[in-house]
Amino acid sequence: MAKKRPQPARGIKPQAQVAGGEVPVVGAREPCPCGSGRRYKACHGRAAAHAVTELVQRPFEGLAGEGDWVALRELVPAATATLTLKDGLPEGVPSVTLATVLPMAWPALRRDDGSVLLGLQNDTPSGDLSRDLADTLLRALTAKPGTPVAAERAPADGPRLQDLLDADAPFEPEVHTGFEFWVPDAENATPEVSASLERANAAAIPTVRLTGVDAAYWCETPDKNHLRWVMPYAEDQLLDALARLHAAGTSSLGEGTRLVGSFRAHGLMVPVWDLPSETKAQDIEKPAAELAERLTAALASDAPLSPEERRARGGLTNRQVTLS
Repeated sequence: MAKKRPQPARGIKPQAQVAGGEVPVVGAREPCPCGSGRRYKACHGRAAAHAVTELVQRPFEGLAGEGDWVALRELVPAATATLTLKDGLPEGVPSVTLATVLPMAWPALRRDDGSVLLGLQNDTPSGDLSRDLADTLLRALTAKPGTPVAAERAPADGPRLQDLLDADAPFEPEVHTGFEFWVPDAENATPEVSASLERANAAAIPTVRLTGVDAAYWCETPDKNHLRWVMPYAEDQLLDALARLHAAGTSSLGEGTRLVGSFRAHGLMVPVWDLPSETKAQDIEKPAAELAERLTAALASDAPLSPEERRARGGLTNRQVTLS
């Protein structure tokens, strides 16, 4: 038989064992500090657990360069970006840099000189990627120089990146051909580090960020090249606009290119174009800018979709893949 839950004496209300209205976190099976007589997980722990696991669909919303945050999280192998804190850099921390990935998949690293590297492409324990990254960043700022920062569960009411970063500061990713940014002096790295860099570099897909439009990344694969473009529009609105262009035969980036589908990632859509293998990043700068103008006009239309446009929309919807 299940054990009976202890009940307070009849006619006597449980007395709270905390002051100030805040209930501290205790073990899931321990009595809740509020004095209810129930276990923490069945009382105040229930709301805390829900807050931790509830998925935040757009974790980077409100940050400068939201599309680039999504791209660096899901699409770009090797890139960095300088982060600007609202309250400035703490003493002894010369810089804070976001990195797509760090050695040994560390969540963050405090270098010997005190600078901080924050890894973006890591598994996180809760449903709010922004809160998890903010917690890691705060711990990295106070870590001992020369040490990595381990993964930990962030407090359910802890700050998010939006609370820590300056929303007015530019977010300008720098895409790298390899992971030499891991170490200050890659040429004089130890044999072990050099071997690790060589393996990581061999697996990285060549990627270039376009300069004429926002959050668009050319990448090279063995069979064909691609353009992956993170767009900041509502999904239904963007699908309608792309369908209008597709039905009109104006959704491509030039001869031999075609819009093949899209990803969903962190609340945004990422349309993908196939490109001929000989097409390089600089070759599609102008076509991408021209397509952006056509897309802006299509987004502004509120006319009902024609039968051809509805068919095009259905085809695009069927070729969506959710990354996160």
